[in-house]
Amino acid sequence: MNQLDFKGRHAVVTGGAAGLGYAIAQRLIASGGSVSLWDRDEAAAHQAAQALGQGTQAVAVDVAQQPSVAAAVQATLAKTGRIDALVNSAGITGPNTRVWDYPVDAWRQVMEVNLTGLFICCREVVPAMRERNYGRIVNIASVAGKDGNPNASAYSASKAGVMALTKSLGKELADTGVRVNCVTPAAVKTAIFDQMTPEHIAFMLSKIPMGRFGTTEEVAAMVGWLCTEDCSFSTGAVFDLSGGRSTY
Repeated sequence: MNQLDFKGRHAVVTGGAAGLGYAIAQRLIASGGSVSLWDRDEAAAHQAAQALGQGTQAVAVDVAQQPSVAAAVQATLAKTGRIDALVNSAGITGPNTRVWDYPVDAWRQVMEVNLTGLFICCREVVPAMRERNYGRIVNIASVAGKDGNPNASAYSASKAGVMALTKSLGKELADTGVRVNCVTPAAVKTAIFDQMTPEHIAFMLSKIPMGRFGTTEEVAAMVGWLCTEDCSFSTGAVFDLSGGRSTY
């Protein structure tokens, strides 16, 4: 493992109790930092925080609800005094079905968690970063947002929105010390696969030239660097993590 420099820094990782969020938290702690896990599953967040150690904080939060996020920001700042990095990893896939059969309530739920929730987290954290004139925001998008996966219209659309929001916010903060970027993983085998059909999983694998799924450690390595001070001249950018599927 290459050593990243996150010493003395504190990160918030949404959806940090499992999957990509947990792996990212591990990498940041291994790089000398500390982490607050924001997750709507309070029990899982506390269990993950205990496993990670190093003073990891667990905060119960529903990212789709602005009052919940605002309270989480205050709770985190009260305990740590700073938020140097925000990693927006919380997300859901929604059902795998065609647009004309897609349940409207399910569409709204995917948008609320994946896009509106990410917007709310950025909205509530950015003022604290601007006050200190320093921060790193990393949004977890998806190759689906670039290519548009069939039978995953809500997920694809929400992740395309994540990329556009990243570009907008990156430009708005370009004259400050806050950098905003996103990554676009292809399929990474985590518990989120439990929300997908076997056919959809096979489709995603068939599109990856490397012939394998990504690992959480590979995503964490790139996200970890984007959280460091070394990431100083990239903002509003989209970083590929697709095994060669989408390199634009």
